[in-house]
Amino acid sequence: MKRKYKTIVVDDHPLMAQATLQLVSQMDRIETAGFAKSGEDALQLAAAVRPDLVLLDYQLPDLSGTQVAEQLKAAHPNLKIIIFTGVDVSDLLPFLLSGLIGGIISKGVTESTMKHIVACVLDDHIVLPQSMLPQLKNVTGKDAVNQLLTDEEVLLMTLIIKGDTYEKIAEQMYISKRSVDNYLRRIYEKLGVQTRAQAIERFVQSPQYQG
Repeated sequence: MKRKYKTIVVDDHPLMAQATLQLVSQMDRIETAGFAKSGEDALQLAAAVRPDLVLLDYQLPDLSGTQVAEQLKAAHPNLKIIIFTGVDVSDLLPFLLSGLIGGIISKGVTESTMKHIVACVLDDHIVLPQSMLPQLKNVTGKDAVNQLLTDEEVLLMTLIIKGDTYEKIAEQMYISKRSVDNYLRRIYEKLGVQTRAQAIERFVQSPQYQG
């Protein structure tokens, strides 16, 4: 028996959200678990149902799709996230390279294409639009590393360098201490380090460090 992936949709247009849910529900591997109309609603729904897959609109009324993705991944590290959007996606390349999101779906694609993208992401592939290829060719290995840390991860590293405790960091970032641990685990993976000291050394040498 194939594993079922519990899936939620985040879109501030209820009709679009319902249509997306109905479409993916036709896939054998998908079990739908509701939709949310905002970033905050998405975080609450994910905490309640603990989904395996989130189809996330890039433009939400309260938070950007990437901000929601960062918080979802911090709380649920194994979660698979697909961004769907009708706007330019060139600024999403760092989030694909970092593994924060697994794919991008442009609004208006055919139903079969959407199903194929979802299936590929479930099979641990990264799916990106062809329009991103020129940008990808211009990214060197060093540049890719420098783009890996998200804004929230940069903030966390900055607070660590200041000497703040994990408890204080959690309070300032409005996340749990467990989420701080999850953030750090992802940062270590991205920077290719194993210890806090190594992470600090690598971070302060990067262009993202504003100290």
